[in-house]
Amino acid sequence: ICFDTCIFTVSHNKHFCRSQDATELLHEDLVLVEQRVEPAKKAAQVLHKKLQACMQSQQGLEAEKRMKKLPLMLLSVSMAESLKDFDAESSIRRVLEMCCFMEKMLASMLADFEMKVEKSVLEPLNKLSEDDLPEILKNKKQFAKLTTDWNNARISQASTGPQAKQDGLREEVEEAWRRLECIKDQYSADLYHFATKEEDYANYFIRLLELQAEYHKNSHEFLDKNINELKENHSQKGERLLSHLSQSNREIAAPIQECIHMLLRTGMREEGLFRLAAAASVVKRLKTCLDQETVDHSEFSMDPHAVAGALKCYLRELPEPLMTFELYTDWFKAAGEKDLTEKLEQFRVLLKKLPPENYNNLRYLVQFLSLLSEQQAINKMTPSNIAIVLGPNLLWPRAEGSALFDMASASSVQVVTVIEPLIQNSSSLFPEGIQTPNADEPLYCDISFQSLKGYCSGETLSLGPY
Repeated sequence: ICFDTCIFTVSHNKHFCRSQDATELLHEDLVLVEQRVEPAKKAAQVLHKKLQACMQSQQGLEAEKRMKKLPLMLLSVSMAESLKDFDAESSIRRVLEMCCFMEKMLASMLADFEMKVEKSVLEPLNKLSEDDLPEILKNKKQFAKLTTDWNNARISQASTGPQAKQDGLREEVEEAWRRLECIKDQYSADLYHFATKEEDYANYFIRLLELQAEYHKNSHEFLDKNINELKENHSQKGERLLSHLSQSNREIAAPIQECIHMLLRTGMREEGLFRLAAAASVVKRLKTCLDQETVDHSEFSMDPHAVAGALKCYLRELPEPLMTFELYTDWFKAAGEKDLTEKLEQFRVLLKKLPPENYNNLRYLVQFLSLLSEQQAINKMTPSNIAIVLGPNLLWPRAEGSALFDMASASSVQVVTVIEPLIQNSSSLFPEGIQTPNADEPLYCDISFQSLKGYCSGETLSLGPY
């Protein structure tokens, strides 16, 4: 309808002069869009503020400066200062050194995450709530005002009596309409633009979740890897066999060697050795001494059950069993061979597959257990009994939690079929005899397999410097 026609109609039909709401002048496609602008501004404003409160670092700083102010970095610095008070051999120092490094890396990852959130989420939300949407709402307010002005001009013209007076107000109505049309076009363009960008605005929140997922995934992977390494290396018990041997320049692990030495002195004829439990406090104290390599033999040799208990604990706390995860199934397969000659031949093949450090320590231990079983008339520890109580500490499956418990329970009977023949045929499977690499070690360094048999039979044997 042209403007002249509109005015003509208004002048002759006063019911057309009712006030019109600004929304009625918008295209119907924009009515619903208009209703979303105010909630969008409110959401962007509130969530920007709340998300900003979640940030632990100061916004606007570069990565290094940002990281220095993080609580995690301050914790790392405190750890670094605290560990200086410990000697180099302290377990607490070794753990704190690793924790210090890990907390620093976590702080770096957090700083990087927060910089990405700031750039990809916070800044766009702030621009949306403080610039883009307020501009639309400003035009909305102006559109409503000019709509009211136009309505008032129409009503004023229509209520004027003489035609000449109405004609005089026509210019005011025309000017009000021109201003209204101008702001209406601008406001409509704003709403169309908002409608096309609404998906992008929604993606700010998706991006936040993606960044959080990436940050937590990376943090979890980093923690998982380094915690496992820390558990394996922070002390001798639980330390990988090869790591311990390399650090201590040994061929036989100190706990195995020390415990066997003490048991050879006082435990070979002890009834129920490895089967009967000792006082937990004594075992714990001995484990600590073994860990620190400060064992006083005169203190612990008189309690062979505590020594046997500490040896079992050491074997069980290794990250990997002495007979390895890799060969777990193969040991049982070989043990299932009916023909003894073939069984022993398969055992020899598996023994050759063991890493050298595992083979040497297993040989050392099994030959000792063979000597122990020769005193079975007195100590009641037959090869079968020894295998029952010690076997699960030499061979267990690769699993965790309840799965490990179930599998270990199922294999506890089977493991006897592996360990018992190893003990019974130790001289055939391990022809080298019991020897240690360093002649200056205060353990039975030059004791051969045959001389040990003499010692266990009651003969006098010199153990060397002690």
